[in-house]
Amino acid sequence: MKKALLLACLISLLTACSLPGKVQITEIPASDPTVIPTETAVEIPTEIPTEIPTETPTSVPPTETPEPHSAVLVVYFSRTGEQSSVGVIDKGNTEIVAEMIAEKTGADFFQILPEVDNYPMTYVALTEIAKREQDERARPAYAGEVKDLAGYETVFIGAPVWWNDWPMIMYTFFEQNAEALAGKTLIPFNTHDGSGLSGFDTKLAGTLPQSNVSAGFAVLGREAQNSTEFIRLTVNNWLEGIGF
Repeated sequence: MKKALLLACLISLLTACSLPGKVQITEIPASDPTVIPTETAVEIPTEIPTEIPTETPTSVPPTETPEPHSAVLVVYFSRTGEQSSVGVIDKGNTEIVAEMIAEKTGADFFQILPEVDNYPMTYVALTEIAKREQDERARPAYAGEVKDLAGYETVFIGAPVWWNDWPMIMYTFFEQNAEALAGKTLIPFNTHDGSGLSGFDTKLAGTLPQSNVSAGFAVLGREAQNSTEFIRLTVNNWLEGIGF
């Protein structure tokens, strides 16, 4: 009896050990953000390209635009310092008139400046230098040049009257630019102390026979300096009368 009971217990124990237990397994989906991979297959490039492509199919090459300028030019020589009838001035009489002409006509400017300025600031000494240059038929050098002088159609040319003539430095300009001024309309003007036009137009025509020299225009230096608005009106009326 005891053997039978012992055998029955042994069989029951073996049967319980051979049955599988109920174990719950929870699968974590692959998309679960809490899953942290142990290896990250990210490839980091070891070389960074340094060459930039030189061709840009959509780029448009820049175009060059020529620098525009007026068809009219004002060339003038003027002096400051002590001048007849006006005392010491810081803007020349002729320069005042030249600016009025340029303002009315929209002209470009070129001021004749001595390359080496040996002209004295006192009036009497200046007249002595001017007389010596005239007697010697001097041709003082001036600084710079007019860019594309041949491209202008009309050139106003002005200066103060020195001993009833153009200052000698103006003849330097005339002679050096005779070819570029050929065929152009040249309009002389001056400032004076009572001598009027002093033959500026005929002397210019004689020096530049290939140019078309118009009648000149003269302004009293003291009026240019002290009666600016009156002279501006006078200059404008003159310009309108010759088509400007």
